[in-house]
Amino acid sequence: MHIVDGALAPEVLIGGAILALAGVAVGLKRLDYDHLPLVGVLSAAFFVASYIHLPVGFSSVHLILNGLIGVALGWAAFPALLVALILQAVFFGFGGFLVLGVNTFNIALPAVLVWYLCRPGIIRSKTPKGAAIWGGIGGALSVALTTLMVAGSLALSGEAFWLAAKATLVAHIPIIVVEGFVTAAAMMLISRVRPDFLHQLEDE
Repeated sequence: MHIVDGALAPEVLIGGAILALAGVAVGLKRLDYDHLPLVGVLSAAFFVASYIHLPVGFSSVHLILNGLIGVALGWAAFPALLVALILQAVFFGFGGFLVLGVNTFNIALPAVLVWYLCRPGIIRSKTPKGAAIWGGIGGALSVALTTLMVAGSLALSGEAFWLAAKATLVAHIPIIVVEGFVTAAAMMLISRVRPDFLHQLEDE
């Protein structure tokens, strides 16, 4: 889900950078620094998940886990994902530096939306099954939104990228399904083992 340097128009890069910086600022302001270890763990989870690729036709797509990150961190997803994306660009050349803002915004904003849309349902769920259903919705929704935003970023950069935008939408359908199941399983496990976990991460 990384857009590479050189693929986007300057105005898209600038707009993405401004929006990402705003998101990071809000995330740092709302971050409870007692939860920094969790932020680090989930940032690392995203870093590692990007190496789990699913073959799609002649190409492949990778896991993102921004739904899980969003449910746990809310606005703190912005700084957590930014750090992971910087490390990926530095060590492995994933994405790039000019597109850091756009990539961060495209992945982190859906995570924050899942925090508001799905996390309340998970918390109110009386059974692990209910938490799993809401988690599955959040996992699938976050990737679907990220896919749409990536496709939109490409489409806004010129007609030459319209085909790539359409291909992005189709290629990530399997990821939407898989991430839904992964996040559902994670929420079911958490609700069984540590049902108080998400209540400890209330938004400030």
